[in-house]
Amino acid sequence: MSKPYTGGCACGEIRYEISSAPIFENHCQCHDCQKRSGTGHGSYLTFVNRAAMKITGKASTWNVAGDSGIEKIHAFCPTCGTLVYLNSVATPDMVAFTATSLDDPSRFNPQVVTYAIRGHAWDTIDPSLTKFERMPPM
Repeated sequence: MSKPYTGGCACGEIRYEISSAPIFENHCQCHDCQKRSGTGHGSYLTFVNRAAMKITGKASTWNVAGDSGIEKIHAFCPTCGTLVYLNSVATPDMVAFTATSLDDPSRFNPQVVTYAIRGHAWDTIDPSLTKFERMPPM
């Protein structure tokens, strides 16, 4: 990969840089993503090998059990409140960064919709994307 993925929160207190390519890019329509985003879904790029990711700034965290029952750790900026990334207790080496936290959000290339069972008719997402009722096995 030639250009790293970079981004951060709205105020710039938290920044990240990742040199690898994402392993998964999705829109998630679970209830947590809806409530957190204030709309019908959240959009994420998931990367592996947390040790190779450069994350600067101190994030505040909030833990919650997701629809799957797995505890998710939400990392957000304590100053501006922007959710920047999340991971789970079950897969600590995988980190999902919000698509809108990217310096260049056009690099987000969604492949699937997860938790489509929770979707709303008013939240129209590209109908050509593969939809999963819940989270597919990774």
